[in-house]
Amino acid sequence: MNNTRSLTLSDAKNIAAAAEAEASRNGWAVVIAIVDEGGHLIHLLRRDNTQFGSIEVAIQKARAAIAFRRPTKVWDEHVGEGRLRYLGLPGTLPIEGGLPVVVEGEFIGAVGVSGVRSNEDAQVAQAGLNALPGNL
Repeated sequence: MNNTRSLTLSDAKNIAAAAEAEASRNGWAVVIAIVDEGGHLIHLLRRDNTQFGSIEVAIQKARAAIAFRRPTKVWDEHVGEGRLRYLGLPGTLPIEGGLPVVVEGEFIGAVGVSGVRSNEDAQVAQAGLNALPGNL
């Protein structure tokens, strides 16, 4: 991986802050996890009253999104269509809410959100990505 740009802690905190603002506006208790291009956790935010089970789910959503360079919604849709073979791919998580961070065409990390309905998790994650300049 020869990235010219890396996801910094500052970037991760900005993503998390924007994502948390979206969750707060909607009254959603969620966990927001941000990982780097190697799937290593950079930042984790757990809103008050969020079940602890969402911690690992958010991290795994983020890791799946960067490992395969696509939103976790892709596997959610495949499994929903009956293509169950995708359940056997190591590292996938067929639950919406994981999005890669792509800046100027480069995959530099991912965000994963867990705690509410999966489409709402994705809404929170997208709000976080929208705060990062240059994200596609």
